[in-house]
Amino acid sequence: MPPENTTKPLIGLTCRWDEEKQWHYLPSDYAEAVAEAGGVPVQIPLISGIASELAARLDAFVLTGSPSDVDPARYGQQPHAEVKKIHPERDETDFQVLERAFSEKKPVLGICFGMQSLNVYLGGTLIQHIPASIPNALQHKDPLARHRIVIEPGSQIAAWAAGAAAGANEAQVNSTHHQSVERPGRGLRVVAQAPDGVIEAVEGGFPDHFVLGVQWHPERIWRHEHLSARLFAELIQAALQRRQTISKERW
Repeated sequence: MPPENTTKPLIGLTCRWDEEKQWHYLPSDYAEAVAEAGGVPVQIPLISGIASELAARLDAFVLTGSPSDVDPARYGQQPHAEVKKIHPERDETDFQVLERAFSEKKPVLGICFGMQSLNVYLGGTLIQHIPASIPNALQHKDPLARHRIVIEPGSQIAAWAAGAAAGANEAQVNSTHHQSVERPGRGLRVVAQAPDGVIEAVEGGFPDHFVLGVQWHPERIWRHEHLSARLFAELIQAALQRRQTISKERW
């Protein structure tokens, strides 16, 4: 029998960039959510070339939220007037991580900006400013806001949401963003939407490869919101399963 590998998986977290302080940083919520789910959080700095090298040594990734926007040039558009902060180093870091993740089938969870960068990496486009594109849109940028999402029946997150109080096809989530997915990228399926039509979650249809993006911030609400906690647990499980598969193949 192949040896059983019980070491906790290493989960890469892409950092943010503070221009004023010249800091790579990340709110502690991300690391705490990963650690509680059984992973070891590892921050990925926004340094050219380092992301790919570090990603080669990690088991899975969380593409975190960011106060910046993905450069619209990456999806063939001119920037909207409300696109006021672009961090090229963050865009490039996410893309380097995703290149490694897809070439080696390492699990990926994209959160808010991370879902958007995942979508753009796969050739999709973004709504650059929700209030300018969606009439009567909900207030998506209020950190205190909560709204309902409707989950696609038969999707993976519908199965995970089954224990939530709202039922398997709904959940209550937070909302801190002014952009969202417009056209889904290659291989991505829309699996949750807000009542105003804003895309709230996508799942990847890639064989033996866990790929998921959510527009809300599960790292902030996992302690009391069932589905958000489950996302991190499933990411860790996918990382362990991939490791076991590789171990058996080598054995």
